[in-house]
Amino acid sequence: MEVKPYSDKAGSKKEQVAEMFDNISPKYDFLNHTLSLGIDRGWRKKLLSLASKAKPKIILDVATGTGDLAIALAELNPEHIIGVDISEGMLSYGHKKIEKKGLKGLITLQKGDSEALEFADNTFDAVTVAFGVRNFEHLEAGLAEMLRVTKPGGKIYILEFSQPEGFPFAQLYKFYFKNILPLVGRWVSKDSRAYSYLPDSVEAFPFGEAFANILKKLGYKNIRLHRLTFGVATIYEAEK
Repeated sequence: MEVKPYSDKAGSKKEQVAEMFDNISPKYDFLNHTLSLGIDRGWRKKLLSLASKAKPKIILDVATGTGDLAIALAELNPEHIIGVDISEGMLSYGHKKIEKKGLKGLITLQKGDSEALEFADNTFDAVTVAFGVRNFEHLEAGLAEMLRVTKPGGKIYILEFSQPEGFPFAQLYKFYFKNILPLVGRWVSKDSRAYSYLPDSVEAFPFGEAFANILKKLGYKNIRLHRLTFGVATIYEAEK
């Protein structure tokens, strides 16, 4: 079943996701780091560590949001990083962050649809996405596009929420994710649905081997799974 941010409103999932992120963009970074207790920074560092081995020069960051991962990827000393996102609101904050850090010459952010990327085949040494594939309206279409624009031998790194399964952590996580997180997110962001959509979308998302099998079906090679924080998130590392 497709999970949308605003189930009581008309519009495609893509349109609603863009609206949701426009709505919460002023508080997104604060909530992202606070509600994850800062653990999300460590997850991005792990992705960075994996990507550093490939030494990519041209990188695409899909669903870049406010540019956190794109900015982190600058540590790899690439020649150029492009971040794309469907939310103008998120990108506006990303532009400010990049300018403040003096990275305007290295990182370009632009509006773009993950399911119809405006880049030629075999363009990027690496393609990354952090917490974005869960929001694709057509998951396989977006994943196929990411693979299409990756160079042969290039790497793809997908960081996404999964679901811990061990007792008692799984039970504690589920309580926090379904009760505390939406309450605080709703109070701070002033969006009644955004932080209820988050656990709903995670619950509906195929994770672990189920997601790896989708990647395999689409032609991704050498797929490796890196479980993070007892399985709260997973990095899927693959190759074209």
